Amino acid sequence: MAVRKAIFLDKDGTLIPDRPYNVDPDKISLSANTIDGLIALQEEGFMLLIISNQSGIARGFFDHDDLLHVEHKIRSLLQAKGLSLAGFYYCPHHPESEIAEYRQDCSCRKPKPGLLLEAGLDHQIDLSQSWMIGDILHDIEAGHRAGCRAILINNGNETVWEMNAARIPDALVDNIDAAAKYILNKIKRTDEDEKGLPAAQR
Repeated sequence: MAVRKAIFLDKDGTLIPDRPYNVDPDKISLSANTIDGLIALQEEGFMLLIISNQSGIARGFFDHDDLLHVEHKIRSLLQAKGLSLAGFYYCPHHPESEIAEYRQDCSCRKPKPGLLLEAGLDHQIDLSQSWMIGDILHDIEAGHRAGCRAILINNGNETVWEMNAARIPDALVDNIDAAAKYILNKIKRTDEDEKGLPAAQR
C-alpha cells in the first residue's frame, strides 16, 4: 500500500493572512506565494490538512458554527485552484478561558501535538514522511513532537523566539511556495541517494 503523507498547514498567518479572531468569510483570502507550492506538493502525493489553534471560541469571540463558514470559504478558495483540503482540525481550548467547557490544559493546543496525531490516525498518515508548515515556533514544536519535519515561515509573526530542541525549524523560508520547493528538493535528493545504494540496502 502506498505511503500516505501529509502537509499540515497552520491557518492564520500561514495559509491565509492573519486577521486576529476573524470569522468573516468575506475577509478571508489565501496568502501570497502559496498556490504554486501547494499544487506541486499535492502532485507529489501529499494530503493537505489545516492544524489551527482557535482560542477565539474559548474567549467567547465566536463559536464552532462560525468556523464552519471559515472552513467552507477556505475549501472553496483552494478548490478554485484545483486543490483539495483533506482535513480541518482546530483546538477550541485555552487554559485561562472564562468558559468552563473550554478552560483546560488540553493535548490539542499547539505546541502540543494532539491535533496532528489525531489527523494521522484519521487519515492513516505516516507522520515521519509528513511536514508541518507554520509561522510561529509553536507550529514547529507541534510538528516535531508528532514525528514530522517542520518549516517556519519567517514573516515576522514569531516575536518571542523561545527555543528548545523541538522548536528548531528544519528550514526557515519566506512563504509556502519556498517551503514546497525545499520539501521537494529534499525528496529528490533522498531519492537520488537511495538510487546510489545497493539493492539490498534500499
